[in-house]
Amino acid sequence: MNQSILGDDSIAVRHQYEEHGVEKFYSQFGSEYRNPHEPTIVEVLREAVRRWRLDLTHALDLACGSGEVTLVLHKLGAKQVDGVDPFTGEAFRARTGQQAEAFNFEQIAEGVLAERRYSLIVCSFAMHLIEESWLPALLFRLGEISDCLLILTPHKRPELKPEWGWTLEGEFMIERVRARLYRLKK
Repeated sequence: MNQSILGDDSIAVRHQYEEHGVEKFYSQFGSEYRNPHEPTIVEVLREAVRRWRLDLTHALDLACGSGEVTLVLHKLGAKQVDGVDPFTGEAFRARTGQQAEAFNFEQIAEGVLAERRYSLIVCSFAMHLIEESWLPALLFRLGEISDCLLILTPHKRPELKPEWGWTLEGEFMIERVRARLYRLKK
């Protein structure tokens, strides 16, 4: 990615979000996108899988970016990982060799994935970008396709409310990257 445009860190990405808006940023730079926190994401995912003994049979890399989560999950023994991201398909394919489906959060909230089943959903550095009004519907739909949701985030957002169907099972942080594991209420 052009360093003069984005720099080397998340502050530069955040400034680009503010200047262009999230959708415009990714429509312009999505094919080149790389998460500046990738080394920490690798460490956090390894610890999450170890700590919570996550089922990696069939995972969904939600908002898959350039595939950093998919690559780590494969290294940790995932049998199948599907990627979904409306903006970064080229970057994902270049790194993983896989095709990402181009669904956005609103389409998922409307049920586009309703017929599928995943052992784990991982959403890295994206769930906080959703308009809060879409969160309840999105989380309801995610609960239809999996009972395990791992959110990686650089801050405390989003805060999932219990009435949205998920219970916080655990949380930890490594170098300012927070991992939260949610289980679907039964």
